[in-house]
Amino acid sequence: MVGRVGPDSLELTEVHRFANRPVRVPEGLRWDVLGLYAGVLEGLREAGDGLASVGVDGWAVDYGLLDADGALLGNPVHYRDRRTEGVAEKVWASVPAGELYAATGLQHAPFNTLYQLTAARSTAQLAQARRLLLIPDLLTYWLTGEQGTELTNASTTQLIDPRTRDWSHGVAEHLGIDLSLFAPLRQPGDPAGELRPEVLEETGLAGPVAVTAVGSHDTASAVAAVPATGERFAYICTGTWSLAGLELDAPVLTEESRAANFTNELGLDGTVRYLRNIMGLWLLQECVRAWGGPDALGTLLLEAAKVPALRSVVDAGDAAFLAPGRMPERIAEACRVSGQPVPGSPAEITRCILDSLALAHRRAVGDAQRLAGRAVDVVHIVGGGTRNALLCQLTADACGLPVVAGPTEAAALGNVLVQARAHGPAGGLAGMRRLLTRTQPLTRYEPRGGTRRWEAAQARLG
Repeated sequence: MVGRVGPDSLELTEVHRFANRPVRVPEGLRWDVLGLYAGVLEGLREAGDGLASVGVDGWAVDYGLLDADGALLGNPVHYRDRRTEGVAEKVWASVPAGELYAATGLQHAPFNTLYQLTAARSTAQLAQARRLLLIPDLLTYWLTGEQGTELTNASTTQLIDPRTRDWSHGVAEHLGIDLSLFAPLRQPGDPAGELRPEVLEETGLAGPVAVTAVGSHDTASAVAAVPATGERFAYICTGTWSLAGLELDAPVLTEESRAANFTNELGLDGTVRYLRNIMGLWLLQECVRAWGGPDALGTLLLEAAKVPALRSVVDAGDAAFLAPGRMPERIAEACRVSGQPVPGSPAEITRCILDSLALAHRRAVGDAQRLAGRAVDVVHIVGGGTRNALLCQLTADACGLPVVAGPTEAAALGNVLVQARAHGPAGGLAGMRRLLTRTQPLTRYEPRGGTRRWEAAQARLG
């Protein structure tokens, strides 16, 4: 994406799109990170000269290991790989779950970096490693030759103290994790180097071109691009995952918060992303893949809108849906086991998924308000799910609150705005949001009817 930012203008242009296809090898599920880097270089080539800055954001928790020469030690492990099964329980035997949450504020997810490192403890690869770089930091290193660990993404490792916004040295020491593996922490907006001469030559760009640290966790960038006009808002970042919660000034580290599986990840300008991870549109993506592709998705959503509401729902936060494969059958089986009507057609399964996601959004927004002691007046949906009008309307209905949908490319916009303010225009977080409100198309959905039927559906799931 190429962004152009001025005092009263914000434009985003897609210049190159490329596939991200994980690969299953004998050792397990791996990322084709070299293919991704090749896509980044092609994108820079297509962007052309005139770039003031480059910033990289991506997904969380996964990492690449480098040897003493700075060379990558194998393809990074995919967070959906099975190597972390049962690892959390082993960690909790050493550091009880309550103590771990009080120290790091991170929800339990079986793929957190802490559990991945524990699973890798006895491997030759980790023994040989001299540096660990989270995926966006790895790509930034290849672009610049400089190493750093961007804070918003570091906060997803379960090794950061959200109160001090620094490493949780006690947790790392207790679990035998060597924090010297990590490069120094850097903040969104910090300089991250310049494109290497070899990169300039390969992409045809005229240097120098600055590289700027952004909210490198894509959710951090997306939340920065929520076009809120005040503090009384909830957000849902939709895509493969749904990340639903509030933006706070301080973490919530209570036992009740831990039991509700809320996380305290770090955001821009001292903020905390207090949210719950929900399986998201991954459920529908996997079903569409099983049905042969996305060509008829628009028709499928129209048919799903005709299916009776809340006929069957599943727990969209259930880790049972984490792994790829056979998603339609697994959703049907979950309905069968819970004694609900079993969806059979693609339209019925799609409606089950969208109702379930809206219900999970309702629970997360309601729980976040209760646990943080902050009421909200509006729910902002950003990301790819803004294109799904049915999901946006169902979320408004379920929450009993108006939903403002947009922007769709929130992560890219947040990325660009952080770069822009580091190099001139855009201002603080509030100024960034005012610019988004003035320049981006937004759609408002008002809730229809009461929430009683959603309460009944929620009771069905317990």
